[in-house]
Amino acid sequence: MLTKKQLDLLEFIHKRVQRDGVPPSFDEMKEALDLRSKSGIHRLITALEERGFIRRLAHRARALEIVKLPDSMKSAGFSPIVIDGDKPDRKPAASKVVEVSATEIPVMGRIAAGSPIAAISEVSHNVAVPHSMLGQGEHYALEVKGDSMIDLGINEGDIVVIKETQTADDGDIVVALVEDQEATLKTLRRNGRSIILEAANAAYEPRIFNEDQVKVQGILVGLIRTY
Repeated sequence: MLTKKQLDLLEFIHKRVQRDGVPPSFDEMKEALDLRSKSGIHRLITALEERGFIRRLAHRARALEIVKLPDSMKSAGFSPIVIDGDKPDRKPAASKVVEVSATEIPVMGRIAAGSPIAAISEVSHNVAVPHSMLGQGEHYALEVKGDSMIDLGINEGDIVVIKETQTADDGDIVVALVEDQEATLKTLRRNGRSIILEAANAAYEPRIFNEDQVKVQGILVGLIRTY
């Protein structure tokens, strides 16, 4: 069991890694948890490390790696599986590099995480995706355009991995085809016979449609980011 402060710190580190690719500084952790000194952060990090939730990496700035998350955080919503790319001349983020087998899937173009854009149908190129990210069924990928999903760690330029399906549960992040013309990446909610497409950015209002105006084209299962 984690204390509330330990859980708060783990969640804060996790969100910042998802958003920025690197953990927050100790000063940022101290401010986020409203602690008076960094010694309290050191104690919390030590406790999280002893419980196997994080790992400190030697000789690296902001050298923290999240090893696992408690069930309470896993069930709170989508936590994207982030696979680091390998752009040259850039220091890697503080994350674990693992050799994995991969399958190539088509990148179908760009998907709006903001205002909807034209529906996507043409393959632009292929991308290699780890087998562990893919389950049963067909998959494809899309490049994210816009910032409406940033609070869930989905940034402009990311490649999202989508499982093809026409059904989704409440709370799933979906590729939604709106009125057979526009495609967008949003969290899907239902309210009676209405479909609500929710952003993960306070700057964007939820959009409400009749259920016959929205078709699910797939659900988000992973994310690939190149630094």
